[in-house]
Formats: sequence, structure tokens, C-alpha cells
Amino acid sequence: MSDIYDFVPNFEDSKYLLRFAEKKDAEELLEIYGDRNSLPFFNSDNCHGDNFYYPTIEKMKKAVDFWLSSYQSKWFVRWVIVEKSSGKIIGSIELFHREADDYFNHTGLLRLDLKNEFEKADVIGEIAGLILHEAYDLFETDRIITKVPLYAVERKAAFEKLGFVKSDEFLIGTLDGYAYKDYWERKK
Repeated sequence: MSDIYDFVPNFEDSKYLLRFAEKKDAEELLEIYGDRNSLPFFNSDNCHGDNFYYPTIEKMKKAVDFWLSSYQSKWFVRWVIVEKSSGKIIGSIELFHREADDYFNHTGLLRLDLKNEFEKADVIGEIAGLILHEAYDLFETDRIITKVPLYAVERKAAFEKLGFVKSDEFLIGTLDGYAYKDYWERKK
């Protein structure tokens, strides 16, 4: 892996800042991960049965601790997304290099979790676009994948505009062997 596990860069433009998640972020993240309306857009495939719904501060703190220990174990990196105009966290992005015995072996997997009111094509596109081009080198891959469920029409529009195409292939869970669908991919 690259030095992403030694130093996590920030990504930003005039509207949004992506910075490494910290323990102190749990309270603001609770507004996102405790919101049932945001939940259907989170990608929790192959995550030990976790659906990323954290309705209490205790559960949210435990999730952030897991994110930080996963970074230390070089499993994945989780950035929080800060809306600059409000100074508030509106979501998070996770990225990692996936190794598996399926079509999506050696790909970068991007998970984008947003507060429900930010689930709009222009916002999704702008935020994903901040990190997308660097992600190939940071996670040593020539392909990035993300999940776009059929009902996620704003997400679909955003990722299509970024050059992603729907794959007919299934992502096979390395933990549970389940075949997950609705993955979109973009080559470098």
C-alpha cells in the first residue's frame, strides 16, 4: 500500500473539506448515522452485518473507534466531509484497496455516506470528485468502484457524470460469501 497509512491528506474546494475522521467527530456524525432517512444510501455490504445505523452516541463513538483502529490496521481510511459554509460535518467517505477472489479484485472501493438533505447529484459529484483522481494512486489501483442502488437516482446521475458505468458483476463478500449487486466502476 501507499503511504496513505502514514499520512492522510485533506481534500477540499471552496464548499467542502474532506479530512481524516477523529474521535471528537462522533457527536456530529450521530446526526447522519442516527438518521433513518439517510440509511438506505449507506453501503454496508460485507460489513459483519453492520448496517451503519447508530442511533446513540455510544454506538457512534464505538463506530468511530472502529474506523480509527481499522486505519491503524491498514484496512481502510475514513474521511469526514465538512461543509465549509456551516462548519458542520455532513457525511463521510471511506476508501480501501479491495483484495478478493472475484471480478472486483484489486479495486479501490469508495463508500460515500451523506446526511439525507445532501443526497443530491451536484453535491455527490462535487464531493466524490474531490478525492476520485487521487484515489487511484493512494490505493494502488486502476479501478474505483462504488455502490449505487437502483433507487438512488441522484447518486446514479452524479457517478455517471464522473464517468462511472454500471457493472453486471457481483461483489462477492469476503466475510459472508454473499453476492452483492449494484456496483459501478470507473477505470483510471
